[in-house]
Amino acid sequence: MNAYVKRVAENLQSKYPWEKEFLQAATEVLESLSPVMDKEPKYEKYGILERIVEPERIIIFRVPWKDDKGNHNVNIGFRVQFNSAIGPYKGGIRFHPSVNLSILKFLGFEQIFKNSLTGLPMGGGKGGSDFDPRGKSDNEIMSFCQSFMTELFRHIGNDTDVPAGDIGVGAREIGYLFGQYKRLANEFTGVLTGKNVKWGGSLIRPEATGFGVVYFTQEMLKTKGDSLKNKTVAISGFGNVAWGAATKATELGAKVVTISGPDGYVYDKDGIAGEKIDYMLEMRSSGRDKVQDYADKFGAEFHAGKRPWEVKVDIALPCATQNEVNGDDARNLIKNGCICMTEGSNMSSTPEAIEAFLNNAEKIMFSPGKASNAGGVATSGLEMSQNSMRYSWTEEEVDAKLQQIMKNIHKACLDASEKYSKKGNYVDGANIAGFLKVADSMIEQGLV
Repeated sequence: MNAYVKRVAENLQSKYPWEKEFLQAATEVLESLSPVMDKEPKYEKYGILERIVEPERIIIFRVPWKDDKGNHNVNIGFRVQFNSAIGPYKGGIRFHPSVNLSILKFLGFEQIFKNSLTGLPMGGGKGGSDFDPRGKSDNEIMSFCQSFMTELFRHIGNDTDVPAGDIGVGAREIGYLFGQYKRLANEFTGVLTGKNVKWGGSLIRPEATGFGVVYFTQEMLKTKGDSLKNKTVAISGFGNVAWGAATKATELGAKVVTISGPDGYVYDKDGIAGEKIDYMLEMRSSGRDKVQDYADKFGAEFHAGKRPWEVKVDIALPCATQNEVNGDDARNLIKNGCICMTEGSNMSSTPEAIEAFLNNAEKIMFSPGKASNAGGVATSGLEMSQNSMRYSWTEEEVDAKLQQIMKNIHKACLDASEKYSKKGNYVDGANIAGFLKVADSMIEQGLV
């Protein structure tokens, strides 16, 4: 490891030993940047690594709200505005009991490089709350969202910070958040993405992350003269990312055989297609958070408490949450002949799993989420463009732009890995390509 990189990594470890998710994300990026620091001393001269690993701003606030019984409740709200060197902060809002500062710093840090890779002018940020929308009424969720935005609105804007949805924040929540922003700011601007198409949203935004994962997988397979046609695919999760991935993979000739949830995973040997994919939307809107419902409805196998990485498949697309693929899962996928593992969630794989994939690169290709799941934020960027123009593109136009962005990201990763690291290493390639644009912009803008 480069001495400069090592010094910055050790300093982070000593300052934030309790922020395990953030340290995991930062360490992965820093390690990838060692060959860049060896070749380019200017980044040490300007202290870029010390600056890029610290958020420009963190906002933490209380969110008081009333439930339907009239009880007073208080949650904690966060917005991590990590880096604005190439554009306004951009990143989702997550409502989930697991939300804490470490998770949001990890997500915001990843977002810097992901957004850079899209080629669009977007900085990196992330926000959310430990509020759990499951089991809450529409009125309770509206009450919470309005209280959350009452504080957040003073820190965001279409040229400052443009949040989007994430886990626990779908079209309903975005609607309540946008309505409260509009009321408080007295303006109708593209300050949030993921909006309903009737009032400024973009077509295919809900499925865009999943589409992008599949488009990236398609580009990876092309490097081996292969395609998705007739491949079997394991997908985790059953939300928007999994739904989009299942839809596009099926459209391109693959057979999706698994989805999963907190209760376990479903194996459908006949393939998840047609009305079965449509049913994933019903499952999501039900609020039950159980994939056993799918097994009961369609007579598929249900494996309680397990993850789908034990199934023999050609391609694995984790689309649920961070660290959902561990070392044992990785070794099992490799042993079963999986040829491509493309992350659809942020930091899907543990460090042990990534090491296993990279050590077996001749058997399996591996892409990190900051490259392969960038389709969601890319389409959010396209939504921002449409809002600025007061214009709306067709579904075909948005899809074509998304596909081209994913091709460009794939090429950028390969080019950077070939120049600075090991050709075909998508982890190093994504980290390096994303870093260079941001770092050079920071130098050019001075000590900011």
